[in-house]
Amino acid sequence: MGLFGKDPIFFNLLDSQANAAIRAAEEFHTLSMDFDTPTRRTDAIKRIENEADDFTHELANRLDSTFVTPFDKEDIRALSGALDNVTDEIEAASSRIVLYRLTTPRADLAPLVARLVETTKVTKNAVAALRDLKLFRNNRELFVEIHRLENDGDYGYRQALSNLFNAIEPDALMVLKWKEIYDRVEKAMDMCEDVANIIESVVIKYA
Repeated sequence: MGLFGKDPIFFNLLDSQANAAIRAAEEFHTLSMDFDTPTRRTDAIKRIENEADDFTHELANRLDSTFVTPFDKEDIRALSGALDNVTDEIEAASSRIVLYRLTTPRADLAPLVARLVETTKVTKNAVAALRDLKLFRNNRELFVEIHRLENDGDYGYRQALSNLFNAIEPDALMVLKWKEIYDRVEKAMDMCEDVANIIESVVIKYA
């Protein structure tokens, strides 16, 4: 039995939010390797973030206008909010590259964002598996994989900060600029883990 019943609208909107996070992460990964035309990439990410906001607002409006929902409204809101936060953090991280007028990517940025791309894809698979609870009985490793990727991301984040702070004669202002970017990437990874935790809770409650 599908968790969302016969009407797929809530699932479709959550799926659209998850896809937006992937698209934003992929654009950010391309940007992380080449700062030659950063505005073009950040503008594209901003457009995706705006689309994701539209999906979030539509879902919220449908929740408000629907008397009976497939499962608890607060669970749906929490899942939608966490997905929206992933894209928001990606947009916030990428926009700092233009805001701070950075011209050269650091070598540890692209691997960190690549791990974020992986995490958003597995997160999307977890959202997609909500179509059928039977899928979760065979795909609970999705949760394990998201947690593993988030832990790997934490390690990469800490290593990036170590490289940043322990450079020879570091520029204090540049350290602050790059630290905020790394912080935002790490927060996006954390939001993916939040999505996994919410989905796992929903599955336990409604399976």
